[in-house]
Amino acid sequence: MEDRTLVFKTQFQTMKNVLRLYLILNLMTFSAFGQKNDQNLKENQSPTSVKLESKGISTPQKNNIKMKNIGILLFNNFETLDVFGPVEIFGRLKDLYHIEFYSLEGGVVTSTQNVKILTQKLSEKDQFDIFLIPGGMGTRKEVDHPEMISTISDISSLSTHVLTVCTGSALLAKTGQINGLSATSNKRSFDWVVSQGSKVNWIKKARWAVDGKYYTSSGVSAGMDMTLGFISDVHGIDLARKIAYEIEYTWQENKEVDEFYLQDFKQN
Repeated sequence: MEDRTLVFKTQFQTMKNVLRLYLILNLMTFSAFGQKNDQNLKENQSPTSVKLESKGISTPQKNNIKMKNIGILLFNNFETLDVFGPVEIFGRLKDLYHIEFYSLEGGVVTSTQNVKILTQKLSEKDQFDIFLIPGGMGTRKEVDHPEMISTISDISSLSTHVLTVCTGSALLAKTGQINGLSATSNKRSFDWVVSQGSKVNWIKKARWAVDGKYYTSSGVSAGMDMTLGFISDVHGIDLARKIAYEIEYTWQENKEVDEFYLQDFKQN
């Protein structure tokens, strides 16, 4: 009888040991599986998104992105950098913005620097998320072009945002769309621009000005500062600074004072 009891106890202990080993193995497998899943999640997350999230930059998921359309108005003798400074910046966000070039008649348009761009024909019914109007010597002629001014007026009223660079603000001012609003322009052409819109609140010392949906910048390179300012307003300053770093550009973040205004002020 005692032998049977001993055998029974031995078998029972063996079963307990087997069961304990089985539980340990299952726990080890579950832990390894969880660690592998965590690793897969980290590997599937792109380095860019990790970097952006760590800096607090909000970026929309690709499935939820609604592309914004940018219509850029061109005319003969537009200033090249007025256009391609902002294009470089918006082009860095190609998942957010789609850029197209337009002119009153369509076809090839040539800048002051002899850069030729193929454009689409502009319609008064066109509307954009962003309508960008550059400056340049060509604005001197276009301010007296009734069809051009009428088309700019119609499209500006329909578009969500309107951005002008340099003397492009003279064309916008001629439409009357910014009467009573604050705006700025190229410092060397300031008096001429003011003459195109006496009811506008012109701010000579500003690098760029914002009033409602209208953004207007000072001359040439100031269009890049304004565009980064627009990106900052819409998407956050961290993203604007990131783009400035990527293109190796020193962004003048303060829109209130233009260094070129200060230079002119000191000379006078």
